[in-house]
Amino acid sequence: MSLEKNIKLIRPIRKYPIIGWREWVSLPALNIPKIKAKVDTGARTSALHAFSLNPFEESGRSRISFDIHPLQHNTDDVISCIADVVDKRMVTDSGGHEEERYVIETPITIAGQTWSIEITLTERENMLFRMLLGRSALRKRFIVNPARSFVTTKAHKK
Repeated sequence: MSLEKNIKLIRPIRKYPIIGWREWVSLPALNIPKIKAKVDTGARTSALHAFSLNPFEESGRSRISFDIHPLQHNTDDVISCIADVVDKRMVTDSGGHEEERYVIETPITIAGQTWSIEITLTERENMLFRMLLGRSALRKRFIVNPARSFVTTKAHKK
């Protein structure tokens, strides 16, 4: 029997679009037209810098209002957001610190694709990126090229 007969045919890998290690994304339901996100395949869940968190009940639903500074190094621009709370979870950050965070679900748009993702809300004022895009949000959608940035868009000016 020849070797060729013993080799199973491998289905071709579906072609996913390539994104870089940082990308401009939008969160349309939160009225955030652009925010620079670090694509972090080491993080399971996505995280959004938020402050002035105010959880409340409305028509029997858990909701939260919060503010964000969408651009790094700019605390003058503030966007106020309201979203449904889908969960509260203990999250361990990269430094090993545990923090209880509110979890929201909202649509995200990258490279012309829009779908819903879960995002935890956390204070990221002193961090370089206002948003981390975790691997669950990217699963079966993109291939990440860690050597490239802003593959899907031109970098926006501050």
